Amino acid sequence: MAESRQRSATIERVAPAGVRSGRPLPPRPVAAPEEPAAEAARRRRSRESTAAGLLRGATGRSAGLVAALVLLGLAGALSLALGAASIPIGDTIDAIFGRGVGDGLIVETERVPRTLIGIAVGAGLGAAGALIQGLTRNPLADPWILGIEAGAALAVVVGIFLVSADGGALAWYALAGAGITWAFVYAIGSSGGGKATPLNLTLAGAATAALLAALTSAIVVFDAETLDEYRFWIAGSIAGRELSVLVDMLPFLAAGAVVALVSGRALNGLSLGHDVARALGQRVALTQVAVAVGVVLLSGAAVAMAGPIGFVGLTVPHLARMLIGPDYRWIIPYSAVLGATLLLVADLVGRLIDPPQEIQVGIVMAVVGAPVFIALVRRRRLAAI
Repeated sequence: MAESRQRSATIERVAPAGVRSGRPLPPRPVAAPEEPAAEAARRRRSRESTAAGLLRGATGRSAGLVAALVLLGLAGALSLALGAASIPIGDTIDAIFGRGVGDGLIVETERVPRTLIGIAVGAGLGAAGALIQGLTRNPLADPWILGIEAGAALAVVVGIFLVSADGGALAWYALAGAGITWAFVYAIGSSGGGKATPLNLTLAGAATAALLAALTSAIVVFDAETLDEYRFWIAGSIAGRELSVLVDMLPFLAAGAVVALVSGRALNGLSLGHDVARALGQRVALTQVAVAVGVVLLSGAAVAMAGPIGFVGLTVPHLARMLIGPDYRWIIPYSAVLGATLLLVADLVGRLIDPPQEIQVGIVMAVVGAPVFIALVRRRRLAAI
């Protein structure tokens, strides 16, 4: 009997109030089964993809691209109409159609080639920047990351120093230097039985760029004439360039544009990682080589026409991602159009700051591009590539 009373006291002490009072307890909520990690990650990527980009859907992105082309057309018109010399709009229009007389000849012989070359250079650098960021999966990559511009610069210096090349010949030297440099970087990045991974290519490109820059400096320091010519070219400018330079480089730009436009889907696969891309049936090594060839063609031709111009290929792809999200099928054409617009606007600013003096577009881009890029980084977390 004593044992029964002790057990009843124990139950009274530890039992919930509802049991002691005889009232039914509310049902205990049943925990939902935990979502598998892979499914959670898929849902998170889906939400990020839906939220990424201000322009959503094919219709919105197409309309945005049309609007970007309109802005490019406006920038081109301003580039033709404005400058150190004030030219009436009628004379400007006549000059565009080849009927320039008097001051209108300035438009026909200087501003038209300058504007067309600016569009080609800006589009080439913008598309090359998007390609190289997709290839290396590095949001801070630009043509310097593979040493392409450093190789082009060294080739130009060698051409000036050895054979006194100038004009169109320097363009060919720059393009050849860019191609040879990429082949060297890829060979180093994939040597020793390793793979040409983004990290290997980035390290090989950085080391090669440092070496080529040192060789370039050694040549120009010991030859004053080469230094004078190289100093004008290295600043980056589209002023004083002849239209024949664009004609010479147009086939390479066209080939690079075709490679860039057809590489969008492949770069989307690479952004998931090489293992996933291979599982989806993609030939990763072939994609890497093809994209790199596109980078060489576009950036090499751009550097050949105007010299090395920074921040276009670095900044413009991020602007494109802010507008349309992470899809490279859209990032590449947007980067080309926005790059051309940005370069024309920067060149126009350099012309109008202190007329009749001009500031080279490469200097303007260095001054304007750095804070713009910093603002992009601070405003929005860099998209994972």
